[in-house]
Amino acid sequence: MYIDSEEKLRELYGFPKGRAKDKQIPKLEKHSTKFISLSPFVLVSTYGKDGKVDCSPRGGKPGFVELIGNDSLLIPDSKGNNRLDSHVNILETEKIGCLFMIPGVDETLRVNGEAKISILPDHLSRFQSWSNPPKSCIEVKIEEVFLHCAKAFMRSRLWHSDSKIERSILPTMGRMINDQLLIDGEPESQEQMIERYNKDL
Repeated sequence: MYIDSEEKLRELYGFPKGRAKDKQIPKLEKHSTKFISLSPFVLVSTYGKDGKVDCSPRGGKPGFVELIGNDSLLIPDSKGNNRLDSHVNILETEKIGCLFMIPGVDETLRVNGEAKISILPDHLSRFQSWSNPPKSCIEVKIEEVFLHCAKAFMRSRLWHSDSKIERSILPTMGRMINDQLLIDGEPESQEQMIERYNKDL
């Protein structure tokens, strides 16, 4: 049996109450601003006109996402693999969802809004001191901001040292991709990959 309507879903779960229902706000304030200034990592979620969904990680030094007042922010597009999945989706639907994280903090900050791909000089100039300045950035006009509770991180123990696994438990990225794509030949080693990546950070 599958749930096929919101009515049935609400029969199973009920409705949010109290703070869970009311915590959504339309712009940044002192706590969300502080959260973003301390965050070195954000997950960016977008979707295209065909409904294709993408979720992409973005990282940098704490505060790498720039704020414009209390209703907009800029996510620099650091050098990547040029798939541009998020960018194409933004061009098609202009919608974005962001989940900001801070290492050691179990709460997260959710920011949703309208997005555009910006190459405005005023926007890009904010990142010109970087060793690899972005060619563009994602401008987010904020529609919703709210803190997300700690339960998922408490359950996963994500930041706990005893939750970490040795990287060697998994094959190298090169080996996994070769196997997935049925590519013969010796794959790039983990050390070679890290050396290559370090040139583009």
